[in-house]
Amino acid sequence: MKTLFLAGLAVLAAAPLHAQPMPSHSGAGMTEAPLIERNRLFGNPSRVQARLSPDGRWLSWIAPSNGVLNIWVAPAGSPDQARVLTGEASRPIRQHFWSPDSSMILFINDRGGNEDFLLYGVRPEGGDTKLFTPFDKTMVQLVGTSHRVKDRILVGLNNRDQRWHDVHSLDLATGALTLVQQNDGYAGFIADEDLALRVAIRPNAAGGQDYFRMRDGVVDAEPFLTHGLDDSQTTQPFGFSADGKTLYWIDARGRDTAAAWAMDYESGRMTLLAEDPRADVDNVLIHPVTGRLEAVAVNYLKPEWKVLDEAVKQDIAFLDAELGRWLLSARTDADDKWVLATDNSNVPSASWLYDRKARTLTKLFESRPELVGAPLATMRPVEIRSRDGRMLVSYLTLPPGAGEKPSTPLPMVLLVHGGPWARDAYGFDREAQFLANRGYGVLQVNFRGSTGFGKAFTNAGNGEWGRRMHDDLLDAVEWAVSGGYADRGKIAIMGGSYGGYATLAGLTFTPDTFACGVDIVGPSNLMTLLSTVPPYWESFRRQLISRMGDPDTEEGRAWLKERSPLTHADRIRKPLLIGQGANDPRVKQAESDQIVAAMQAKNIPVTYVLYPDEGHGFARPENNIAFMAITENFLARCIGGRAEPIGDTVKASSAKVPHGADYAPGLKEALAAD
Repeated sequence: MKTLFLAGLAVLAAAPLHAQPMPSHSGAGMTEAPLIERNRLFGNPSRVQARLSPDGRWLSWIAPSNGVLNIWVAPAGSPDQARVLTGEASRPIRQHFWSPDSSMILFINDRGGNEDFLLYGVRPEGGDTKLFTPFDKTMVQLVGTSHRVKDRILVGLNNRDQRWHDVHSLDLATGALTLVQQNDGYAGFIADEDLALRVAIRPNAAGGQDYFRMRDGVVDAEPFLTHGLDDSQTTQPFGFSADGKTLYWIDARGRDTAAAWAMDYESGRMTLLAEDPRADVDNVLIHPVTGRLEAVAVNYLKPEWKVLDEAVKQDIAFLDAELGRWLLSARTDADDKWVLATDNSNVPSASWLYDRKARTLTKLFESRPELVGAPLATMRPVEIRSRDGRMLVSYLTLPPGAGEKPSTPLPMVLLVHGGPWARDAYGFDREAQFLANRGYGVLQVNFRGSTGFGKAFTNAGNGEWGRRMHDDLLDAVEWAVSGGYADRGKIAIMGGSYGGYATLAGLTFTPDTFACGVDIVGPSNLMTLLSTVPPYWESFRRQLISRMGDPDTEEGRAWLKERSPLTHADRIRKPLLIGQGANDPRVKQAESDQIVAAMQAKNIPVTYVLYPDEGHGFARPENNIAFMAITENFLARCIGGRAEPIGDTVKASSAKVPHGADYAPGLKEALAAD
């Protein structure tokens, strides 16, 4: 099931400025590498997200125009003839794709981070941008595209009922929307190559999903496959073969790790295609026309491809050898050209054009050429054993010059991922690079509840917010200290979304462990978090409360209150910095407001930075750079790393500081500067 619902958007793009590196702090074990200006890491990329049109005629990408990320296009053979197609003046465009007939570039965008993603289109020859979904309080989903039916696509719209997405056929030439299927309680649908809906997916009372065959718009009375909560993060279909006879699955039923399977749609017979006992299948390579599954990737410490079709075996071997870690961005219908993006930990990403027949690679562009040659750090996968014997796949990034192990323990930042049903992975990580360059060891831990390592590991996080999930983080800290990587008295905790919750949990449940914390859009009150989730989360609400606590029961309410950092705010005694988007539909502003108010009432210092034009994370470059400026100076005072002065970054952003400017080094002065 294809979707345009972008959970946890990670493209926090921004525009390069030209501040001079001015170290203001130093500490034991610090690297002597030159300071990398924060705008080089968090400014707008020069060019990203290369896409080749299905007919191979056009090359598109996203790049700044007047300081805002927009869509550019050029003839595939003449990238130097590029021109900008869109005129977004405030909110960066962060995702785009080609229509099946190559007549149009489609993209989505919201306003101010509200996640009301609407669908737009623009022709590569130029002309006005067309809004295809002109509705309020609507999030568009991509339900189906086809290489056989090229003049239309299927989209889901929740403009009738915000909880559920009705399926519409969108005529790309006229923009006409035609209702295909009213949705009265289904999480989604799977379409075949004729754009006929063949599978309906409905959440069930157990926190899992039921799958129903569909014929001519009619959903069968009984499901042909069902699973409960345990398999809800590891089992899903992902598409039909072109002949409509085979439905491909990632499936962990009756096993631990999710494997790739082929189902005979009529009989239901399942054939195992690929598996790995260490990790779930988490990426697939599908032929653009036949729909045949050609290869899958599993990601334990690093991604590894498993070839299913000999036709791509030599391609994958060649690309692995030449590029290291790579991601397939686009391939032509003729399948003679691929566009790839690299993702290696210590070099900025680059986009490449791969000619399959000639077996040649042509570099299209570097995403951040200003980082080429910069003193970037290497991310190292490590395995850490938890106190109860679980293996925690983690990633350690040390400052350049520190080698395999620093001569003296370093100040360290425990950087916690969001979700929590997500994972950290090997690759280029701007936050890790930023912190390592400032002189910190950076530790990223896949605590229980994280996905990718089998359902037993994910389900071990059920009911463990603020308990065993937090214990895993503490065990990783102990590993870093006992191994000589981290100075026990100089460890900060930082993260966004669930990582923000973990930060608040760290400062409340274990107030002596961390020297300080940086919470970005983190929930403080789990009762209000669950009572204010977006209506379009209805399809997995049962899963949420099954993995956390049920606000409709006395027992659940007691659990939610006890595991809420807000309940224990009076325990905080270490410095705290909070960043929040005012338009966040997932973790609403009230989550930050509540804990700041509770700390104010107890006269506990806290710095609160609010962005009125942001949502769940900071997308605008000015805002992201400003928050990182505040963060690095906050951490420098707290645990002794280096920092560029804040300068005029805060003034250049939309940042408001409702409380605590006095507690963040340089912030009050930056706000007062002309």
